[in-house]
Parts: sequence; C-alpha cells; structure tokens
Amino acid sequence: MSEYSTFRVPVTGGALAGGAWGPADAPTTLVAIHGITASHLEWPLIAERLPETRVLAPDLRGRGRSNELPPPWAMADHADDVARMMDAFGVESAVIAGHSMGGFVAGWFAARHPDRTRALVLVDGGLPLPFRIPEGVPPEDVPALLLGPAGDRLSRVYPSREEYARFWRAHPAFVDGWNDAVAAYVDYDLDEVEGGFRPSSRLAAIATNIVQQDGSGGYREALASIDVPSLFLRAPRGLLDEVPGLYPDGVLEASADLLPGLRIVDVPGVNHYGIVMADAGADVVAARLREVIAGAYAAPAATKDGK
Repeated sequence: MSEYSTFRVPVTGGALAGGAWGPADAPTTLVAIHGITASHLEWPLIAERLPETRVLAPDLRGRGRSNELPPPWAMADHADDVARMMDAFGVESAVIAGHSMGGFVAGWFAARHPDRTRALVLVDGGLPLPFRIPEGVPPEDVPALLLGPAGDRLSRVYPSREEYARFWRAHPAFVDGWNDAVAAYVDYDLDEVEGGFRPSSRLAAIATNIVQQDGSGGYREALASIDVPSLFLRAPRGLLDEVPGLYPDGVLEASADLLPGLRIVDVPGVNHYGIVMADAGADVVAARLREVIAGAYAAPAATKDGK
C-alpha cells in the first residue's frame, strides 16, 4: 500500500485540501484531478499501482474538504489552485491527469501553465461535450437541467452514513463494482448537518462548472495551444453503466482534433466511474500513466512557450 496523507495548502480565499500518496522524495510526480462532484479519494487505486511516484490530488474548490472555499469556481480558477498546490509542495512540473470534469481542469492547467506540464492525461473527460438543451429553457435553468438526478442527491440530507452508502451501492455504476476504495470515497463525501449528513459538494460550484464542459469560454482555443504529449483514455460505458459512454465515436472524433497530437486508448469493460475506481480500470489506467510518466521524465519539461 502506498503511503498516504492528507494536506491543506494556501490558496486564494483559504486552504485547499487534498491527499498525497507515495514517497515525498519520489523522482516523479503525478497531479491527479477529480470529477465534478467527487474528491481526491477517486485516486487511491491508481496511486497504489504507482508506488514510486508522488501522487498529489486536490479536493477542488467547492468539493470535499475544500467546500468552504469561496468563488470563483471556473475551470481556469481550479487550474490556478492546482498550481498553488504544486507550489506548496515545491513541485516545479508534473504529469497532469484529470478524470471527467477534472480533465477540463487539467486541460486549462496545461494551457495556462505549460512550463509546469510534462504531459497531459485525460481520463474520460476534458474534451468538449455536446449539450442538447431543449428550446425555450432559460439560461438560468440550464445548470439544473444538466445536473438532473445529481442535483437531487446533492440537495438531500441523509439520516445516516449507512443510508448514503446504500444509495451508492444501488447506483448502476457500482452494483458490480463496490470495493473498499469506493466505500471510503462515499464516506468521505459527507458533511454532518442538522438532521443527518449531506454530500459535501456545493451546488453553486457544480452548476458553474457543468455548463463549461461544452468547450465554451475559450476552452477550445486553450486546447489548441497545448504542446505536450497528450493521452485520452476512454470508458465504453457511461455514468449509469450505459452504452455508449460519454464519448461515443462521433463525439470523440469531433473533439479530439482540438488537441494536437492526442493519442486515444480505450479501456475495455469499464464505466465512467470504474475507469479509476475499479480494479480492472485502475490496472489499465495506471499502466498507461506509468508509460507516460516514464516518457515525460526522460525528456525535459516544457518551456514557458510550451516548446
């Protein structure tokens, strides 16, 4: 088991929380960024498969133990928080990986901090997604529409930790994929409130970010500016274990050309959660990350102009 500890580091408005795995003096560093309603505890199965690499994983602003940090909550702001996290650990550059929405934060990081990005790995996220918004929906109602059932989950108070765990055990993505890492992830996701427990993610932060996954706000241009080795790992199944997943061929082909030189690898037999939180997904993702890390640290880090 890789050595694990939690941390809090200074950022604008307070302290950013997260977790670190591996030896503090490791010769290689992986920054691992979680999805939209998740936390750093997405990553232990990956970290334990990379025991010689330092893995630094934040709880993004508005989530986990960083949920009391104030706005701004834009993707680019999350990326700058990641840079401050690296400063606190004395890490000049690293391989940057992001899962789901974390892939968008990773993409912004690579564009805004090219000199600190040795390579970029997008795990079933980070490429623009096409949103189908019905005609007549006011702009202010779009976040709630896109959140769907997740909005209800984040708003509810659960009478006990066990009740929240039962919700996730019945979730289609975890019916056949429950393990100790998922159990710890679910338990960590709770804040104690009057009447029970509530998921830690702040709805306002989630609503801000969910609409930014369409590639607007300069993100497409940011992707085009990235000039480091880049890899996309795709899950064939979606958030509810459905087929196709978030990136069927048409969506992937439309977005992949935005990032020059992007390599695409399918991770067989996993859904959007299991690609990092199930053994089958973690085996493949960690193996690919190991290859990327070895290559990135064999070559010099990018210079400030991304070359």
